[in-house]
Amino acid sequence: MNGNIEIKREILAKIKQYDRIIITRHFRPDGDAIGSTKGLWRMLKLTYPQKEVLVLNEDSSDYLAFLGGEDAPIEDEKYANALVIVCDTATENRISNKKFNLAKEIVKIDHHIAPPTSYGTLTWIEEERSSLCEMIVDFWLTFKDELILDKEGATYLFTGMVTDSGRFKYSAVDGETMRRAGALLDLGIDTEWIYANLNLEDFDIFKFEAYVYKKMKITKNGVAYIHVDRAMKRKFNLTNEQASAVVGYLDGIKGAICWLAFIDSGDGTIRVRVRSRFMTVNTLAEKYRGGGHDKACGATLYNKKEIKLMLADADEMVKKYKDNNEGWL
Repeated sequence: MNGNIEIKREILAKIKQYDRIIITRHFRPDGDAIGSTKGLWRMLKLTYPQKEVLVLNEDSSDYLAFLGGEDAPIEDEKYANALVIVCDTATENRISNKKFNLAKEIVKIDHHIAPPTSYGTLTWIEEERSSLCEMIVDFWLTFKDELILDKEGATYLFTGMVTDSGRFKYSAVDGETMRRAGALLDLGIDTEWIYANLNLEDFDIFKFEAYVYKKMKITKNGVAYIHVDRAMKRKFNLTNEQASAVVGYLDGIKGAICWLAFIDSGDGTIRVRVRSRFMTVNTLAEKYRGGGHDKACGATLYNKKEIKLMLADADEMVKKYKDNNEGWL
C-alpha cells in the first residue's frame, strides 16, 4: 500500500506549495487518462478549496462524455506560477495540453513503460500497475487522513480502473488492485450506471460489429486482425474513437494470442491498436513508431505496405512464443 512513499510525499509537498494546479493527460484519451485527471482534480478541490485546480486539455472523448467536461483554456501567463501534473503520459509529444512547459514545475505520474529520457521536476512511475487511476487511489489511501475523496471522485477513478484493466481481467491486476477498487466502492459509487455507460451501444454499432466478424482475418500462426479503412468508416459513420474500439472485438478467439486493429486515421496515417494474451508485444509497437504496455500498446504506420510488414512480424512473434511456451489458449 505504501510503496514509493518518498516520491508520494514529495508530490504531496509540491501540491501544497502551489495555489494554481493544472492537470493534463495524453491526447486521444481513454478511460484511465480521463478518470485519473478528473479523479485527482476532484480530490484536490475537496482537500484544498482555496486553490485553483484545473483540468486543461486540447481534445476530448465522446465515449467518455458521461464523466463530464473539462475546464476552458486560460491565459498563457497564468502558467508561470502554476504546477502542472501530467497523468498517464509516457512521453512529452503525447501530452494533450501543449502549454504544459509554460508551468513553473511539472510532476509526471504514469504507469507506462518509461522511455530512456523523461520529463518533469518529479516523476512517479509504476509500470506494473494496472492503471494510473489505481496509483491515484493509492495516493489517496496513503494520505487518507489528509486527502479527501467523495463519490464523484471515486466514480472517475473507478471508471479508469475498470477500462484500463480490461474489467479487472488483465495480468497486472492483483490483490492490491481489488482492495483499492473496494475502497472506491465503499464511497457509494453506482457501478450499474458506470457499466451501462461503458457497455451500451447504439444499434448501428452492433451492425458494424457484425460486419467486422465477417471481414476479420487470422494469420497462419494466430494473429487476428482487421483493417478499418476510410470506406468502412464512411459506411458506418464511425468516429476514429468508435473505429479504434474494434480491437476489443478480436480478443476472444482461441489460438489467436495477438490481435491488431489497423485504423485509417484521416490524416494519411494508419493507427494500430495492438493487444495480446500471454505474450509481450510492446517491442512490436516500438518497431513501428509506437509503444505502451507490454500487452496493450499502439503504433503508427504510413502506408498499406507497412501493414503487411507488421503482420508478418507479429505472426513470427506468435510462432516463436507458441514454439517455446506451453499453456496458451
